[in-house]
Amino acid sequence: MAGKMIEGPDGRYIVGTVKIGEKGQIVIPKDARDLLGLQPGDTLLVLVDRKQGIALVDNERFRNFATGVLAVQEEASADPGKEKDR
Repeated sequence: MAGKMIEGPDGRYIVGTVKIGEKGQIVIPKDARDLLGLQPGDTLLVLVDRKQGIALVDNERFRNFATGVLAVQEEASADPGKEKDR
């Protein structure tokens, strides 16, 4: 599949396959890096679902996620009883 990116519905793409190296590392295909503007040193969030697999989330979504988690933690710290309602 090298070099043949497949565009699907709703801005989704199949960009290729990767192999896990001996140290557990993968290389993100260039087409995927280009689509998301990923650069060396960028941080990705790794999400795991035992039934659906692994997802890597780009920097912008990672920041939004982290900001949301911090807000929830701060809210819970300010009002510990409110966390029980979630």
